[in-house]
Amino acid sequence: MSIDKVRTYLHQFGLDVRIREFPVSSATVAQAADALNCEPCRIAKTLSFKQENEIVLIVTAGDCKIDNAKYKQRFGNKAKMLSADEVLQTTGFAIGGVCPFAVSEGVKIYLDVSLKRFATVFPACGSSNSAIELTPEELEKYTDNSGWIDVCRLILPEQSNSLS
Repeated sequence: MSIDKVRTYLHQFGLDVRIREFPVSSATVAQAADALNCEPCRIAKTLSFKQENEIVLIVTAGDCKIDNAKYKQRFGNKAKMLSADEVLQTTGFAIGGVCPFAVSEGVKIYLDVSLKRFATVFPACGSSNSAIELTPEELEKYTDNSGWIDVCRLILPEQSNSLS
């Protein structure tokens, strides 16, 4: 299972004991916030994109979405999300459990600055019913990331039903 892969990865840092597993789904931002009893904005969702020659994961706050203009300025092309099959095949995780830990080789991970607003955030841990609480600094330290970027914008209240 993918959560076992993440558990093994986080064990090297002594963080595996902080993984939380839930009897309910945490696959969406809203479900994760309910399972954790926290605000949806503190869910660190991991989005998967296809670039010309690589796969890119962007970890962003739960109340944000990709800003197409910022994304194009940063990466030089339009944001193209992976299909569910592509996500599993290229990252090693199914949608709902995609996380920035123990990802498949060659996948680049970026952290969006929207996460820096919070003392702690909750990324998934490889399954659709898991998470770990980390500070943004810990998230940066314990992921093989390519740095902080600014490619998101806050979701407006009338768009809040699009949290995923």
